[in-house]
Amino acid sequence: MPRPFTPLQAHENRLFLDALARTGNARMAARDAGRAHSTFFERARTHAGFAQDWAAAVAATHARLHLAGGKRGPEPSGRHQARSTPPPGSAWSPSPSKLGEDYRTKGGEPMVVRTRNGRLQIRLAHPGKLTKACEQAFLYALSATANIRLAAAAAGASPAAFYRRRRQNPAFAREMRLALRMGWERLEMAALQACLPGSHADDGWRTCAPAPLPRFSPDQALQLLFLHDKSVNQSWEQPHRRRRRGESDEVYTERLRAMWKVEKDLEAEAAAIRRAERFEATGGWRHPEETPPPELPPLGQVTGWSKASGRPPHHPGVAMFGGWRIADMEKRLA
Repeated sequence: MPRPFTPLQAHENRLFLDALARTGNARMAARDAGRAHSTFFERARTHAGFAQDWAAAVAATHARLHLAGGKRGPEPSGRHQARSTPPPGSAWSPSPSKLGEDYRTKGGEPMVVRTRNGRLQIRLAHPGKLTKACEQAFLYALSATANIRLAAAAAGASPAAFYRRRRQNPAFAREMRLALRMGWERLEMAALQACLPGSHADDGWRTCAPAPLPRFSPDQALQLLFLHDKSVNQSWEQPHRRRRRGESDEVYTERLRAMWKVEKDLEAEAAAIRRAERFEATGGWRHPEETPPPELPPLGQVTGWSKASGRPPHHPGVAMFGGWRIADMEKRLA
């Protein structure tokens, strides 16, 4: 079995086949791809799939030229397709300005279809069909949103078109599945990062000037302080801590347990916020009031066993961690 193509070789093959589908001239297509024509002849000799794509592109080009009158072919609608896929390792994002240029066929492009009897054959595409560049734009948007309907709108097509492609094309179904997983993982990481105390995603209101307070009478101020004392100072989150009428012991205990868990989570969150603020200010995570961790003595000071303090080691060659030596235990039991 031949060695598979590298990403760079696969990109060169796409450029060659695109140029071959426009001209039907292998030497000219190889020149457009930037390689010698013998390189592609050798690849076609060792890779049956590439040879089949070559033959299909040549047959479709001859058919299009014949239908155009045999002397002058139609306007090559695939002139931008070579730029729709990036070379390996380069940053790329589809441009919405090419919706009517690269994302739709103009008619006459070669395509492989399956007939009713199950056979594959080369046909010329009808005008207005989705291209490979449109599929790539859809997958690109899907990897960023994990939303099929939104990604289809970004590619300028209907979601039903991509669902149909997923049923008919196993390769596109695989890429669509990978794009969905990538989008889901990116959204999950973004959500987790936004929840971290150090992300500062939702704390912009802290830097604003204090909001002006309306006029309060002394009775109104005291009433508000009384109403919010339990939730602010005593951590009485809703539902209420007080036992309700007709509430059983099991339900009341479970409710208190849930409220206790909420309190501990809030305490941990407040501690994490304080540590994040200290790290932003000083570059260290430890608070000044925290005691430093104990310094362990070097292991070189550990010499051996000793049956009493102040006496020389009983076994100089044995470390101080472990247990009784078996020989000493047998003598003690005897």
